[in-house]
Amino acid sequence: MKKLAMMIVALAMTVAAQAQYYGYKTTPFHQDKYYIGASVSGLDLHYNSVDDFTLGLNATAGYFVFDNWLVSATAGFNTNGQADDSFSIGGGARYYIEQNGLFLGANLKYDHAYKGCNDLMPGVEVGYAFFLSRTVTVEPAIYYNISTKDFSDRSTVGLKIGFGIYLND
Repeated sequence: MKKLAMMIVALAMTVAAQAQYYGYKTTPFHQDKYYIGASVSGLDLHYNSVDDFTLGLNATAGYFVFDNWLVSATAGFNTNGQADDSFSIGGGARYYIEQNGLFLGANLKYDHAYKGCNDLMPGVEVGYAFFLSRTVTVEPAIYYNISTKDFSDRSTVGLKIGFGIYLND
């Protein structure tokens, strides 16, 4: 499964790099633009001491309050194949480095697991926006979510892959 996921990431990066080479270099990271995104995380490309295999689906909506500064809201669902599925909701901010599409993010989410483990989780991420067109991106990112309830077991490092759409106001 890891090999398949890494092959998909490599293919997406190749296609996106080729699209950027052919003139999609105008970035939409400007004030008063909207962002809609979806991502998949886990896929056994993460580490914590509780879960083996995890699949996470996340939806994000955001607004550029200043050039290169995105404020966003996120909702997500995570499953690990057992009865410990969880739902999360939160918010965050990203700073885009306009010259190359690299972004740095920080977030805070409330994670509610069905077994009763509620957790407030701050996190950080580093990613890259590969442009497929002037407004659509593929966004791989490395993230670290810190558990405030059980630091040693539930804090997670992982990789997520998403798509983003940048809209005018």
